Amino acid sequence: MDVRQMRYFLAVVDTGSVHRAAEQLFVAQPSVSQALRGLERELSAELFHRTGRRLVLTAAGRALIEPARDLVRSLHVARETVEAVDGLRGGRLLISSMPSQAVSPLASLIRRFRDRYPEVEIGVSTAAKAGDVADVVRRGHAEVGVVAVPNEPLRENGFRFELLEVQSYLLVARDPAELPPGDDPVRPADLGELPLVIGQPGTGMRRVADAILSRTRCRIAVEIEHREALLPLVLAGVGIAVVADSWRPLAHSAGLTVRSLDTDESLHVGLLTTDSRPGPATAALLDVGREWART
Repeated sequence: MDVRQMRYFLAVVDTGSVHRAAEQLFVAQPSVSQALRGLERELSAELFHRTGRRLVLTAAGRALIEPARDLVRSLHVARETVEAVDGLRGGRLLISSMPSQAVSPLASLIRRFRDRYPEVEIGVSTAAKAGDVADVVRRGHAEVGVVAVPNEPLRENGFRFELLEVQSYLLVARDPAELPPGDDPVRPADLGELPLVIGQPGTGMRRVADAILSRTRCRIAVEIEHREALLPLVLAGVGIAVVADSWRPLAHSAGLTVRSLDTDESLHVGLLTTDSRPGPATAALLDVGREWART
């Protein structure tokens, strides 16, 4: 039994088929099939029920998932530890982030990290929701997650959450005249019948927008899946939008009007890791995050 077999096994678990696992691993499909059969022979147990082209985990297969993930993670930590003997010279750190948090605070964290460890390559993937990021980290496809959760820090079994900041919400508009006159924060009750550009359900920004829609005569102008399109739509004059405070620099640079919103909702933004011992690069990023949070 070797780590390669475990990687192939987990790839099949995560993708649902030998074909897709082979594509993800950049290997030939027979190699994955042979690795699975060899693993089953060594364990003297079937890991999958084979129904046509479908693979369904057996009880033995389900029991193997977490030990396999632990083994793959441990090997990654071992390699990182050896590479870090002379001070994190080389290696790769994989991060999964929610889209808004990839803008801030992740961009600043990466800049600080790269200033100290320029030889470490960083890979960043995005996932729409905190649960999706947690799943990516749980599966070992990223060492660190950057997530934002509403109103209180994330508490999930098997994970550690390092709080970086608490963000508020903003309103952005193309023209100041589109928003109520007066001082900040803007009260939702004063918004009248404005058109809103909103994102997909399940996010903090959408939750605040839905609260505005339920309490005012505002209406939906556009509902869009890709949050990256919110500011361009506002800039085009389609409507106003609710965004997290992390969007403030981008909104200002785009020339938009930015106002604080009167709401009890907030976002707790932080770094997510498994509760196993972090590798050197992960530990270094956590240290950078703690320093960033204190500034």
